[in-house]
Amino acid sequence: MATSESLRKLVHLGCKQIGLDNDTRRDLQLVATGKASMADMTDADLLRVVEALKQRGFKVGFPGRKPGRHPVAPRADLRLIHVLWSKLGDANALERPGRDGLNAFIRSRFEGKWQAVPIDVDTLRDSDQINDVIRALKDWCKRKEVPLQ
Repeated sequence: MATSESLRKLVHLGCKQIGLDNDTRRDLQLVATGKASMADMTDADLLRVVEALKQRGFKVGFPGRKPGRHPVAPRADLRLIHVLWSKLGDANALERPGRDGLNAFIRSRFEGKWQAVPIDVDTLRDSDQINDVIRALKDWCKRKEVPLQ
């Protein structure tokens, strides 16, 4: 279930997508829930507003992508990081096999070594940093006897 904060963000995203200004959004909220302010709404109220936005053309998600999926990494070396992480996950070698786990691994492993650690792996641009991550993941695969082929 989505949190109130994420539902509020979804309402704002929907309004932006279909071109509603703040006054029109408040009018829509009043019609959908009887409340003009999102601060006064329960999660159920916010869901009613999201449904009202969908009826007016709001499309949740990204066309052509599966829900919850991130776009493909922009560089082949970054995609290799995702592949290695996935192999470790398939081998049950990870506590947090998803993207959040990969980002947490990079932060914990390289925070002291790099001046700045990116919030998301796909924003890495420094080839030395990317190679550091690839080396660390390949070493982990070897320790866990995860085949790299």
